[in-house]
Amino acid sequence: MVLAVDIGGTKTSAALADRGDMLLCTETAPTRAAEGPAAVVSTVAGLAQRLLDGSPARLSGVGIGAAGVVNAVTGTIVSATDTFADWPGTPVAELVREALGDLLVPRAPVVVQNDVDAHAEGEHRHGAAAGAASALVVAVGTGVGAGLILDGSAVRGAHHVAGEIAHLPTPGAEHLRCPCGRMGHLEAIGSGIGLHAHFRWLGGDPHIIDARGVAAAAADGDPIAIRAVGESAAAVGRALAGAATILDPERIVITGGVPKIGDAWWTPMLSAYADDAIDALQSTPILPGELGDDAPLRGAAASAWRAI
Repeated sequence: MVLAVDIGGTKTSAALADRGDMLLCTETAPTRAAEGPAAVVSTVAGLAQRLLDGSPARLSGVGIGAAGVVNAVTGTIVSATDTFADWPGTPVAELVREALGDLLVPRAPVVVQNDVDAHAEGEHRHGAAAGAASALVVAVGTGVGAGLILDGSAVRGAHHVAGEIAHLPTPGAEHLRCPCGRMGHLEAIGSGIGLHAHFRWLGGDPHIIDARGVAAAAADGDPIAIRAVGESAAAVGRALAGAATILDPERIVITGGVPKIGDAWWTPMLSAYADDAIDALQSTPILPGELGDDAPLRGAAASAWRAI
């Protein structure tokens, strides 16, 4: 069996997985991102110990999906937002190998990739993108990310940033600052944090503290919340139309917490895509993900098995 890990900005999940990438058992803990790389790696090691629970079995490999831009060849973080203290430059694969020690079989591979690339691989192998020759898998949650699958493999790019749709300049976001420090990127309005920031910029209730609150207010008929949700979703739709024009994927899959808002999000997103996409792309399927939080873990498991 292998260890599959999903290191997110808020929580870290880990699971033991079999050769079919099925998750046998799962544990979750806070990421401790603000405490630095040692704390993040310690969390991974602690989850592995909890999963093995004193068993003499050892891990045949480790697959990790990590937040940030990742050099998947070396297992090192290239760059990241300031959510993670001192994360850029962290040799995650090396540190996790050292932390797990005797829990690993000799020469067990430790594979690290971007978390949304792991998400994309999970959906492509086992979920909504299964069977597609090419797929763009977009996660819209606390942040925004995307993974591109072509001929069964993740496309990384020359600088390890293929799929970083979060940083596409996006009409309607010019007044909002992206976590990268620049103005007007998709993540600044399309993410959960961006949705809430846009709601506040529109004059929304200051007592509503996050995107969940905005979604609840929209469901209750709050006109500013309805507008914020619609404009945030439309920004995602426009960005998808632009990405599809360049990449022409066979299928687009949308995952993450924000799309769970429901029709109030999906309808303006799909309408904006239809308004901006050229005729040849109007028929591109845009589907909800099928695996939920299991997607990055199953994708990470697949990467570990592939390296064995």
